[in-house]
Formats: sequence, C-alpha cells, structure tokens
Amino acid sequence: MRYGAPRLLQRVLRLNDHNKPFAAATTTTTLTTTCRSIVQCDNNNNKNNGSPLRHHDHVVVARRPYPAQQQQQQRWSSSAASKSKPAVDEELSLQVPTSQPSESSTTLAANHPPTLPVRQWSTPLAKTIAQAIEVTGPVSIASYMRQCLTNPDGGYYTTTRKDDADQFGTKGDFITSPEISQIFGELVGIWFMTEWMAQGRPSQGVQFIEMGPGRGTLMSDVLRTIGQFGTFAKSISAVWLVEAGEGLRAKQKDVLCGEDAEMKEVKDHTGKNVWWEATSKQGIPVRWVEDVVLLPDGTGGSGDQKTVPFIIAHEFFDALPIHAFESVAPKPEEVQEEGQEVQSKLLGEMGQPVPKPSTASKLPQWRELLVAPTKPKLDLSSQLGNGAGAAAAAAHKQPEPDFQLTLAKASTPSSLVIPERPRYRHLKNQVSSRVEVSPESSRYIQEFARRIGGGVASNRSSKEGTGQSPLDGNNGGAALIIDYGPLETVPVDSLRAIRRHKIVSPFVYAGEADVSADVDFVALAHAALEASPGIEVHGPVEQGFWLGQLGIKQRAERLVAELTKRGQFGSTEELERKKVEVETGWKRLVEAGPKGMGKAYKVMTIVPENGGRRRPVGFGGSVVG
Repeated sequence: MRYGAPRLLQRVLRLNDHNKPFAAATTTTTLTTTCRSIVQCDNNNNKNNGSPLRHHDHVVVARRPYPAQQQQQQRWSSSAASKSKPAVDEELSLQVPTSQPSESSTTLAANHPPTLPVRQWSTPLAKTIAQAIEVTGPVSIASYMRQCLTNPDGGYYTTTRKDDADQFGTKGDFITSPEISQIFGELVGIWFMTEWMAQGRPSQGVQFIEMGPGRGTLMSDVLRTIGQFGTFAKSISAVWLVEAGEGLRAKQKDVLCGEDAEMKEVKDHTGKNVWWEATSKQGIPVRWVEDVVLLPDGTGGSGDQKTVPFIIAHEFFDALPIHAFESVAPKPEEVQEEGQEVQSKLLGEMGQPVPKPSTASKLPQWRELLVAPTKPKLDLSSQLGNGAGAAAAAAHKQPEPDFQLTLAKASTPSSLVIPERPRYRHLKNQVSSRVEVSPESSRYIQEFARRIGGGVASNRSSKEGTGQSPLDGNNGGAALIIDYGPLETVPVDSLRAIRRHKIVSPFVYAGEADVSADVDFVALAHAALEASPGIEVHGPVEQGFWLGQLGIKQRAERLVAELTKRGQFGSTEELERKKVEVETGWKRLVEAGPKGMGKAYKVMTIVPENGGRRRPVGFGGSVVG
C-alpha cells in the first residue's frame, strides 16, 4: 500500500491519442464547456466581495470546434486544470445530438426550468481528473492511478498533510506489518545479516536501499537490530531512501535521525547527482532521492569501490500503476442488412468491381479497460427526508463513484504491446479473459537485478557446469520484496482502494484513498532474470512461512521474557497489556486464514547467482558463513 518512491514518469502527465482507441472523428455538433469563462467568473466575483477564489458551475457555450482543436494533443495536471486559464483549444467538449428543440418545448422549458443538482465530485482532484478526461477521452488505469497517488496538487502520497496526520497507523488509512509489531523489522534486519554472512562478510560498501519507506518505522527497526552486531553495522556506508513525498521525507528524518537533525542538500564529486542527507541515530548517513534512477551509479560507491546493495521493497509494488486488458472475440465480416457482403467501390483494370478486403480478425484481440467519468445521478434524498436524521445519514453514505471502467472499442497502443508476452498468450485465446500488467513494476525490478547481478555481460550457458557465476566477482547484495498478490496466477480485477481502514471503490475519493492492485510475482521474476544473468530469484513464499523460518515465535517469547525481567512497567496491568500486544501482533503477521496477513502477503528475494549451491534463509536454506 505504501507508495511515495517513484515520481512516476512526469508530474504533469501528457494524455493524448496514446490512450484513445483508433477511431474516426465524428461530425456531430458539440456542447463545449468553456473553462476560461469559469475563471473569469471567479475573478469577477472575487473582486466584488473579496472572497477567495472558489469553484463555480460550468458556463456552457454551444459551438462547433475547429478541426485543429480536435486533433491537438493536450497536457494536463491538477494545477493546470484548477489554476490556469485554458486557451480556446483546450476547452472541454461533450457530443450531443444535432436535432433542434421545437418551439413548444422551448417555451415549456422556459416556463419550467430544470432543477437538476450541480455535479458534486468526491474530491477536488476527482474534478480535475474528470475535466482532463473530457479533453483527452478515457484514460488508462495506469494514468488514473498516477494522478490519484502522485499528482503534486492533491496526490495521496505527494500532498503534505496537516499537523502530524499521515496515511499510516491506527489514525491513518491502513496499518502495515512494521506498525503492528517491531519483530517484523527485527527479522528483516536478521535476514539481511544472514545474506551478508553468506556473501563473505564484506567489511565495507554495504548500502541499504528502501523503496517507499512510509514513516521510516521498518528501517528504524532494521538499523536498531543491526546495531547489536558491531561488525555488520560497521560495514554499512549509507542508507538510501527512495521517497517522492516531501512531507514523508520529513517524517522519516524525524524517526531515523531525530527531530533536531538537519537535512541538507548534497552533491557528489561529479556535481551531477544531488540528494538530501542527514545522519541517523546510529551515525550512518541517510540519503533521500525521489526515484531509484536518481541513485548514483553503484548506489553511491566512489570510483572503483565495490558496493553491496541491500534493497527493501515492502508494500511498494502494489502501488505501482497497472494496465488492464480483456480478450474480445474476433470481429465478424461487415454485412449489409440483407446479410450480403459490402462491396467495395474500387474497380479493377477491366472495370469490374473489386471485392472489399476483409478487415475482420481471425483471432481474439486484447482491448484495454479505460477509466471514464460516470453519469451523474439525480439525488432525491433532500426531498425524501428532513431533519438531523436525514442529514446524518447522508453524511455517512459513501458517495457514488466519480469514474467507471469502460472497454476500448478498438486497439490502443498499450493493448498492442504490453500484454503480448508468452505469459498471457494462452489467456488471449480465451474470450472474456482479463489480465493486469504493470510495466512500471518490471522497470523497477530490473533495476534491482542490474544493481545486484550486473547487466548482460556474458552468456549464462558459457559457464554452466563450471561452478562459476557468469559475473563472478562483480555482483553482490540482495533484494527483499514483500507484498500481496497470488503465488503463481496472473492478477485480475484486483484494483482496490482503502480509506480509514475500510475498503472503498477505487473510483471515489481520488487523492484521499490509497489505490493499489495485486502484485504479479511471476512477472517480476521473469523481468529480473531477463535483466541480469548474474542473479537468482527465490520465492515467492507466504509471509507466515517466511517469518516462521526466521523464528518469529521464539523471538516473541524472548521479548515477553525480557519485558518481565526488566520490570520497567509501573503496574501488573500495564505489563500484561504489553504482553498481549506482543502476542497478538506476531500472530496477526502469520495468520493463515483466507484473509490473514500470513497467507495474503508473499515474500520473494533476488540474490547473486551461485550455481544453485545455496538457498537463502526463509526460502528453504539455512545460515551459512
């Protein structure tokens, strides 16, 4: 659920014909909503009463757009939609029938004007997205997720919240494993120590990299645990946090470095790489960048010094944008009403009619699922009930979704490329099958693989049977991915949102709810192996199994014994409450029920290729080194 790491693509997103089906332009009359008139109206009202600028109803002007306006590509962002005065060619348009009302109907409308309510959006960002879709047409789920999560003006993870409010914990929208029990972060730290031991106990160059660190709780527990092992702790040269949200960076600094610690901007010796830096409570440099691609080469190593990247991606991939596709049946031959084939108007050399070539596909095709605004519904609640009871019921009622999914009528560029991989080929031939694919996830996992195993530098088969890694001497480190999703199958219909610890529609509360989707672990493994011949992928395994292999039960029992021995609690009741908290916390992490965290969450790792001589701890292996 946590996001915040990538500033995915651009904060100002270009949505144009790339997300539109290939279809001919229509010639119907359009009803154009002029944004310029809205802004002018707002400015006039502001001058008259001195009140702040606010949203007004759309001013509707009937006109026919110029062809150039229909074809022009549009740029959009929340700031552009809500603050700037659009040019004439950026007006929002809706198609309407060309029939004209009769004189009697016009007179009737004048005497009885409609009383339809003004369209209410669940959030300001929802209105911004809807206005953009009116310009560009329906957009991909990936584009919608980007705006909900990382829009600079209202995005879920990039908007600074008031006071101490944030998305995490009992007072936020959801709670994560590190917030449930400190034992989770402790065992993550222990796991990386076992990898450090198995890889020869390097004395320097170890660098932790966490993607989307949330509050910083997980990294805080990891560093606290590692601090108890002096040799391992001394080998750590830096901690890198990949975080796009300015407010979250400040919270992470407070947790890891202290509220009084200074965060300053730093450049490397080349002057090209810039990051924010502070010093942790353990004396380790902590550095922030907004995207993994902004990490210096070698994860910050200086020159020829070898670095050992230990990468943590806990609830990171579930927040990366997805595309969704559905397999549709082949189109039938075009026929006339009489059932006869449509004849082409083309003539051959001798003047005979040439049969029109068939444009029908012989095989099922992928069509992309796109996001479009819903049609507003008439709300009669104000007329059906009065008083405080009706008002309270309306306040607690979840608003109708602002958006809905619609199937593209023709191929989009994404549907022609993204799902055409062997993993989805058999599903394409099954009409009505759906798949969810995340190209962004593949990009990040491939970056992990290259940092651990190097790029494609040699043929893996050239050294098979020699006991030597293809990139022996040039690779090291490990990546630990913990998230929710199926073990083997392709995710489908998994888009969801959570707000105030309740599941809600992903198409309501844009920017105020955490939007996520299941992770395709098999696709991640394939992408990692394609990126580097110097790595191995183990898992996924269920979180409950992984934590059990690392001794979570034994650690909980020891923690309870330590609490009793310290005698730091003022009363027996307080001690018992703490014991219950420890007990319920670790059991919740390993719960194996249908919706239990121990079963829903999976763990996967990327480690250097070693010819199958060793399996990591938690994946069937034991501690070595």
